[in-house]
Amino acid sequence: MTEKRRSRVPASRIERLARIGWMAGELAAGGLAEGARRLFGGDAAGGASALLSGANARRLARRLSQLRGAAMKLGQLLSLESADVLPPEFAEALALLRASADTMPSSQVRRALGREYGKGWEARFRRFSFEPVASASIGQVHEAVASDGRRLALKIQYPGVARSIESDVDNVASLLRIAKLLPLSIDLSGIIAEAKRQLRQEADYLQEAASLRRYRALVAGDDALRVPGVHDDLTTQRILAMDFAEGEPIESLAAAGVAQARRDAAGCTLERLVLRELFEFGFVQTDPNFANYFIEPGSDRIVLLDFGSTREVPPALAEQYAHMIRGAMSGDREAMRAAAIEIGYLPAGESEDRARAVVDLIFTICEPFRASGVYDFGRSTLPSRVRDLGFDLALRRGFLHPPPAETVFLHRKLAGSFLLCARLRSRIDVGALVRPYLEGPSSGPPRR
Repeated sequence: MTEKRRSRVPASRIERLARIGWMAGELAAGGLAEGARRLFGGDAAGGASALLSGANARRLARRLSQLRGAAMKLGQLLSLESADVLPPEFAEALALLRASADTMPSSQVRRALGREYGKGWEARFRRFSFEPVASASIGQVHEAVASDGRRLALKIQYPGVARSIESDVDNVASLLRIAKLLPLSIDLSGIIAEAKRQLRQEADYLQEAASLRRYRALVAGDDALRVPGVHDDLTTQRILAMDFAEGEPIESLAAAGVAQARRDAAGCTLERLVLRELFEFGFVQTDPNFANYFIEPGSDRIVLLDFGSTREVPPALAEQYAHMIRGAMSGDREAMRAAAIEIGYLPAGESEDRARAVVDLIFTICEPFRASGVYDFGRSTLPSRVRDLGFDLALRRGFLHPPPAETVFLHRKLAGSFLLCARLRSRIDVGALVRPYLEGPSSGPPRR
């Protein structure tokens, strides 16, 4: 296991703004150095893109990982939602932010516990491990044993995260604009507003506890899944106390020697769950980070973690997605175009050339649904083909219409679930899983 990096979380708005300003300076200095290297190396034409070097990309990802909070979360979001218009080096570097963040030093952890539980908080526990078992953009998780013997996972929020959401998102978005990492003509205002809304939700652990309880009830009858319980007596707005979940990282199923049947079963469970969320629950856990899934030893049940990022899916939106998938499976591009306009992917008055290209892109994305029988995620080249089509649509055809803000986090779940199945090299009959939801409002499983 790679040793986690440890660094203090900048808590005040002024300090966080200073760190972002520092990042801007580093990007500029890195761009100047790269430009000089290219110029003296005889690559004068490459000087214009010096800011977009791989070294600058890695530098930005590293600083966002140290900053954590909304700044890091926005980087994660952009790594998925803007992959078609970001330079490849930046898309790849920002993708690293989906793995883990730096961890807090124990002194900050102690102060966080004292703020939430009060003086003498140590008496609540028989044992508390200051070495986190996981770290992410909003908080980190510690193992503990309560005074009455309950084995717990305590998710502790980084200091200053909640009150810096607005400024973090605005400042990082401005930094990306100034550094010309995103085309100026793209209107990201809706996505930025949605990111702020979602981040405010994620920073409220009492709301996450409610989402966890709701999701646990929704999947209670599914023997292939497990959701930890909440411990209300130790849960606050900034600390979430849950059952400690034993398990192996889900990527362990991708190791050499693991039977194909086990990888297929896990992938099938995940794909079926996404469809149930969209068409049955109307309630989606929208963060498919690989670290949010464990495999329970002995049973192969998938343990689901982290319910800070959840979203309601209105029945009308789910039905529009059903229309789109149904059109893709039947090859009815006119139906797909109508659904794309309804959802907001395609303006009604768009040129024929661009409209056709948008429909082609969606048709390609729906490839797993269109497959005849089993779809081999491990051998699929779909992500690179979608990226090429999106890049062509945005840069060559000039289609810079961002997706509707309400779909942004849903995209994250759909794309992340595909990547997870690809990592597991699962082979799944996705068409068979989705057909019950496409045969009409009354034929699919009812919403709960």
